[in-house]
Amino acid sequence: MNGDELPFERGFEVYAKGMHKSEFDSNLLDSGSDPIWDAIREEAKLEAEKEPILSSFLYAGILAHDCLEQALGFVLANRLQNPTLLATQLLDIFYGVMMHDKGIQCSIRHDIQAFKDRDPACLSYSSAILHLKGYHALQAYRVAHKLWNEGRKLLALALQSRISEVFGIDIHPAARIGEGILLDHGTGVVIGETAVIGNCVSILHGVTLGGTGKETGDRHPKIGEGALLGACVTILGNISIGPGAMVAAGSLVLKDVPSHCVVAGNPAKLIRVMDGQDPSLTTKHDATKEFFRHVADGYKGAHSNGPSVSAGETEKGHTICTA
Repeated sequence: MNGDELPFERGFEVYAKGMHKSEFDSNLLDSGSDPIWDAIREEAKLEAEKEPILSSFLYAGILAHDCLEQALGFVLANRLQNPTLLATQLLDIFYGVMMHDKGIQCSIRHDIQAFKDRDPACLSYSSAILHLKGYHALQAYRVAHKLWNEGRKLLALALQSRISEVFGIDIHPAARIGEGILLDHGTGVVIGETAVIGNCVSILHGVTLGGTGKETGDRHPKIGEGALLGACVTILGNISIGPGAMVAAGSLVLKDVPSHCVVAGNPAKLIRVMDGQDPSLTTKHDATKEFFRHVADGYKGAHSNGPSVSAGETEKGHTICTA
């Protein structure tokens, strides 16, 4: 850290190239050191000075609280309350889980760092906790998941229902989701009961991780670490999206996708292999001219009706190149 850098500006070095494990030491929380929370408070103070009309809002949501868990619980409870599920009841639920689960305490910080690092529209840590429904839905899911695993399934499903109604994001509480997750926008995201999502995955709006409707048991997709799922992607069945893979916007995926590969189309076809940093860790969610050229080539002529590509396959008419 250089002399001009504020202590909280460094954040957590979660996303070092090629790594998916955070360097954040959870013992920092026990010692009272929390750079993310320090950043959120400093940002709220500055915003209150610049925009006095929001000072009461910022005080109630952030500055009145002693830690990130309390502030986040307050925000979630007030967003999710209804006439029969009161904010005070929800506060007790959120505090009861988040204040005593170190794993969740780490995850909510890794997630907020992911939003700050990878969402260009996320102006600050405080804007994520106060305004971004993708972040809100993800943290409320984490509480519901804890309740589900404790056998409090009816309460977990009640939370899932409210999350879906309020945020337009439907995550089954039994799904397993890693940390450092970005739900960009989040609207229309559906994640099924047996879905598994690894660390440092970026998911844009409209993504469905669903079943085929013909199976029971383990029937939902498994998403590897560092993968990027573009807007309105649909992935169906108990299939695997490899670590560092990218699924282009609007694609329908019905077969496994190899690691560090780009797929696109309906049904999805293998476009190219990537080198370098995982796509989820960059803000480059768009396709290059080369990407579009490969998509166009793959859909020309007689090959346009060819079979979709499974792991390790290519089809005639497609060129696999190094990024």
